Amino acid sequence: MSLSSTPPNTPTPIEDPTVYLDDPNRKLLEIDTDTRQGPALFRWLTLGMEYLIGAILVALIMSVSCNVVGRALFNYSLPWADELARMLFVWLVFIGAAAAFSRYEHIAVDALVRRLPLRVAHILYLLQHLIITALMVVMIWGGYQVLARSSGRSAILDVPLSFISLSLVLCVIFIAVVSTWRMWVSLTVIRQPERER
Repeated sequence: MSLSSTPPNTPTPIEDPTVYLDDPNRKLLEIDTDTRQGPALFRWLTLGMEYLIGAILVALIMSVSCNVVGRALFNYSLPWADELARMLFVWLVFIGAAAAFSRYEHIAVDALVRRLPLRVAHILYLLQHLIITALMVVMIWGGYQVLARSSGRSAILDVPLSFISLSLVLCVIFIAVVSTWRMWVSLTVIRQPERER
């Protein structure tokens, strides 16, 4: 006699994992180019960043591959390939961070926010984006200081070092602007939650 209430040959139902992917409370804050969610300028910038990420990734792979093939087959390395790969990687990281923030794809623990009523969830979203905006303002100031003080050039490619730091400043400005828009949306929901349903 079996102790469990289900027969031994019956498979246990598997929970649908897609329920954990989308947070209905957060839907209003997402920028989606396919469904035209969010301001048009943010959607076009996000799409442009994604295409730029693809181009930078291809250039990065080609740069590193040329150097690997050159060392392995011809016992000769391209002196500029490592420097170019480093610069491309810095731009790739910062543009990728901005695009991921735009699409709300950064890792977050949202187990609590999902279970809250819409208005309370948006109070937390407002607080979250207020902190993000404050940090971005600090990073903009720091990035400006770095840009103002970097007068050197790269050793081999002779690229201004300020060009590399520019990726940080542009990314942070974009994140701060998107975060400010999200605060505005959250404030609207907090004031009139019934309109957003």
